[in-house]
Amino acid sequence: MSTQPEPDAAPAGNSFLSRMLTVMGYFLVIPLFPLAVKIVPEYQRGVIFRLGRLVGARGPGLFLIIPIVERMVIVDLRIVTMDVPRQDVITRDNVTVKVDAVVYFRVTSPNDAVVKVMDYVRATSLVAQTTLRSVLGQSELDELLIKRDQVNQQLQQIIDEATEPWGVKVTIVEVRDIGLPPEMIRAMAKQAEAERERRAKIIHAEGEFQAAEKLAQAGKIMAATPTTLQLRYLQTLTEISTERQSTIIFPVPIDIISQFMRGTGGDSGGQGGGRSQVPVEKEGKKG
Repeated sequence: MSTQPEPDAAPAGNSFLSRMLTVMGYFLVIPLFPLAVKIVPEYQRGVIFRLGRLVGARGPGLFLIIPIVERMVIVDLRIVTMDVPRQDVITRDNVTVKVDAVVYFRVTSPNDAVVKVMDYVRATSLVAQTTLRSVLGQSELDELLIKRDQVNQQLQQIIDEATEPWGVKVTIVEVRDIGLPPEMIRAMAKQAEAERERRAKIIHAEGEFQAAEKLAQAGKIMAATPTTLQLRYLQTLTEISTERQSTIIFPVPIDIISQFMRGTGGDSGGQGGGRSQVPVEKEGKKG
């Protein structure tokens, strides 16, 4: 016979308690399991907080978190298009204009976008509005209309510097529309009309000057060779004859008319030779 003592049997109360805890664990795991499984798309990140402390960003893909202990905040990494409301701006040359713009930005640091600012979209919108009024107020109206690319670049740099600590990158800022008062529109229309009239007069004067130079050169050539004038007459008649129902006026050179008049005067002197011409004697001086 063995002299070793038999081991004591486990108390019935401890086994019952362990079984109850196991069953309760199963009942808790089943409903909490969907809360622990997280799936984040490629264009998003999940910022994890464990008991209020920042753990970091996770994703994309499938991962697990501890329910109740950990909390996740989703941040979108895609480019956000935001309309800046229409702003009343007074330019440097005291012209009141209404300007609206559009801002393109995206989140580059999910941790900073969640921790350092409460609502990064609203914060970026307010910064864009104040910067738009400030920058356009320092510019003249002509700069806003002509140098819009430079104004857009300046706006993008200032807004990007302000939102960089929040993990937000501003990529593009575009001034979309500039509303002018009706009086300014009429004044600009008059200015443009006067400018076009000035250009038209200058072009017309240059045309007259060039035409005068060509006519002077043509006059010198015709003076050197008179036959060119006759050829020009014939060319003009050819151009006129192509048109129907037109009156043709043929110019006759004055030289031909003068020769004809001389010839006629000689003939009339010969016919009048039959008349007797009595010489008149001069009376002598009285002695």
